[in-house]
Amino acid sequence: MTRPAKSAPIRHGVISGIRLTLAVTGASGSIFAAEMLRALDADARVAKVDFVPSEAALRVFAEEMHLSGRNGLAEKLLGSGHSSPSKIVQHAEADIGASIASGSTPSDGMIVLPCTMGTLAGISNGMASNLIERAADVCLKERRRLILCVRETPFNRIHLRNMQLASDAGATIFPVMPTLYNLPRDTTQMARQFVDRVLAHIGLPQPGAFEWKPD
Repeated sequence: MTRPAKSAPIRHGVISGIRLTLAVTGASGSIFAAEMLRALDADARVAKVDFVPSEAALRVFAEEMHLSGRNGLAEKLLGSGHSSPSKIVQHAEADIGASIASGSTPSDGMIVLPCTMGTLAGISNGMASNLIERAADVCLKERRRLILCVRETPFNRIHLRNMQLASDAGATIFPVMPTLYNLPRDTTQMARQFVDRVLAHIGLPQPGAFEWKPD
């Protein structure tokens, strides 16, 4: 009998693809979110992506990538050839009745990239005041992977305390720290290497990802 691939989780005896939530908040670094969405869309192991950009993220996308408006944002980020990304479902930050707000909805985890200090504070203190915070809270209570790609510098003591609280609750603190040892040619390659590292951390190693091999 053929065993199911490790990349295809079994839920209640049914083999299905990986389901992830990608939340984007208002910190600088929208290129990282765009590269993450593209990687998830292209990965055949991923069956569904619940995409939640915050209201502040929409402003950052407009300022940093010249992409305005909520409607069709996923399609704009993916670029040509992706006019209707069937695996990506976009949700409004205010939609607290979305499926990912419930622990009964199957999910393999959540990535917040980038994660503002305000979002970190809401998650670490269990506020659940919007869909991003609620979906993260669900991941923590259901013991699912939650990766918070925090983006701020320098950190004050409140930031550090909230990171400790989130880590103690089960989240992984994965600061947006691009690598230089792979000699990136541009910011897109820099962002993609960071995305590759995040995805490898949750069990989705990417083809072509740089691996350090000392001489």
